[in-house]
Amino acid sequence: MSSELILLVDDEPSITQLARMYLERDGFRIHEAVDGEAALEAITKHKPALIVLDVMLPKLDGFDVCRSLRSNGDQTPIIMLTARDEDIDKILGLELGADDYLTKPFNPRELVARVKAILRRSEAKKTTDEKPLHRGELTIDPTSREVRLAARTLDLRAQEFDLLLTLAESPGRVFSREQLLQLAWGFDYYGQTRTVDVHIAHLRKKMEGGSVKIETVTGVGYKLVI
Repeated sequence: MSSELILLVDDEPSITQLARMYLERDGFRIHEAVDGEAALEAITKHKPALIVLDVMLPKLDGFDVCRSLRSNGDQTPIIMLTARDEDIDKILGLELGADDYLTKPFNPRELVARVKAILRRSEAKKTTDEKPLHRGELTIDPTSREVRLAARTLDLRAQEFDLLLTLAESPGRVFSREQLLQLAWGFDYYGQTRTVDVHIAHLRKKMEGGSVKIETVTGVGYKLVI
């Protein structure tokens, strides 16, 4: 994993220099881009394993870059950087398909930890050979990462799939948001539990009309009900 190429997209040299230093210390290779257009060109040319993407960029902002990639079917993991500690930026990034976000200023060690965790999950997805999981009319295939609800196939993003699989592995069990972050995301989000709520809302919308539901347990978390 440590030789993977990471694309750093930020127009602040102090940010890229700090991130580069810590990521290279762990053996990652780094390529940099200073604006959104250069980022899209670099992604096409270099095929990075993961993108660290600032929101506020010249030419094309980070939201536009993320939107462009996902609309074209590019599922390269994205960690978005936002200068504002506001839910609206974070939620918009997640809704556009980002895998994670960090608020500036951030601890570079935390960035490295999140990069490693996301790449670890991505690698596990490639090597899994688990049997399909059947929960009522819901069928989840961990190997092909396909989900069917009755007669239709659900179009899920990578993190939505991981979250639904976590809930489906223990139907009826109530998971706290913190537990779901640990199990589905693979590391501690340091209390940023709104991430779970956003993804649950997406899953519920995509599962509308089916008999399998994700229920809220007030004051605790969520559970899958068949």
